[in-house]
Amino acid sequence: MSLFAQLQRREADRKPIRIGLIGAGKFGSMYLAQIPRTPGVHLVGIADLSPDGARRNLARVGWDDARTRAASLDAAVRTGTTHIGEDWQALVSHPAIDIVVECTGHPIAAVEHCLFAYANGKHVVNVTVEADAFCGPLLARKAAEAGVIYSLAFGDQPALICDLVDWARTCGFPVTAAGRGHKWLPHFSESTPETVWGNYGLTPEQAERGGLNPKMFNSFLDGSKPSIECTAVANATGLTVPSNGLLYPPASVEDIPFVTRPISEGGVLERKGMVEVISSLEANGRQIPYDIRMGVWVTVEGETEYIRNCFEEYNAHTDPSGRYFTLYKRWHLIGLEVGMSVASVALRGEATGSAVCWNADVVATAKRDLQPGELLDGEGGYTVWGKLLPAETSMRLGGLPLGLAHDVKVTRAVKKGQSLSWSDVAMDTTTPAYKTRREMESLFAAPLLKTA
Repeated sequence: MSLFAQLQRREADRKPIRIGLIGAGKFGSMYLAQIPRTPGVHLVGIADLSPDGARRNLARVGWDDARTRAASLDAAVRTGTTHIGEDWQALVSHPAIDIVVECTGHPIAAVEHCLFAYANGKHVVNVTVEADAFCGPLLARKAAEAGVIYSLAFGDQPALICDLVDWARTCGFPVTAAGRGHKWLPHFSESTPETVWGNYGLTPEQAERGGLNPKMFNSFLDGSKPSIECTAVANATGLTVPSNGLLYPPASVEDIPFVTRPISEGGVLERKGMVEVISSLEANGRQIPYDIRMGVWVTVEGETEYIRNCFEEYNAHTDPSGRYFTLYKRWHLIGLEVGMSVASVALRGEATGSAVCWNADVVATAKRDLQPGELLDGEGGYTVWGKLLPAETSMRLGGLPLGLAHDVKVTRAVKKGQSLSWSDVAMDTTTPAYKTRREMESLFAAPLLKTA
């Protein structure tokens, strides 16, 4: 039975999937916009640091005030309405909640939210992929040990890429490469919140009018977010990563199967079975026509002559050899698609992407020379950007994960372009996020370093 048919049945039986949402910002608001239009789902409560802000966002996406007047979570369950408050622990621990959607965008908080959800027997759809990037393999393992499901969020590019990889492998195709698109030039890695709009293609006035967050947008532009998302994909699919960071080969949609081949066959890959990001800009800054900037893709190999003939007979667009074919989605709809994860987890017991190994890591890398006493400001800021590296490389250098490089003091000089290590900073070692990361390192390090 389709997911939609199962949701309709839940609606008819008055047994909706009951959801608790933590964080009602931009991504959360996009999901909120779809909930009233989805049968068989009841948003019991929203926990947000600014309940008034959450209410404003609900009004913005079209919710009726009457739906959010529940005085308590118990009242929300009884009346089918939604409670709004600051107490995320009360929300997550409430016995009626089936699934927690973590949507804060704050990686350190997200880890704590996930662990608390497991302790209370709740499934988790984790929108905060930054948390998954530095400890996703252990978050997935701890969920399994607790008998619950941990899932990446459909609509965000990692889960969509995982879906394409699963399609390919289920059909019997070897995956040559998979990834997303991005607007990229090498100097973007130095971008700061002050320079982001010029590089992004907006004026400061346009950004202010739209209420756009320069630090958040800069995390996309400077390469941090693509590295984070490719890390999540590599760890969820078992694909490997480039030895020294993403290459961002420029290509139109038609040229993706041409460039996502091994170097020995005219492409850019070190080997088959890798993640990569396609740039929508040529090296000289020219915009590539029909780009994949907002989309995702997977390149597969036709291993036999018969399969390659089928590619040709059905006009599948391949590389010149006819061996490599790319399937793609040119767009993703972000929070508008999260309902797929909620339904898959609740109705099929299946995650829409979840780490199965530790292949990749995102290491904080200096945007400029850093001096002792400076405070790191995390992804999208002025001090560091995130570089995708193999997990064994990160382990050998003691790499500082980008997700933990927030409000951390530098203790010794670091040169521009150098990846930071634990010994370069003074960490707060008391947070669940730090402890989870270190526990993951201790559990995964030995096999990584043995096989490296």
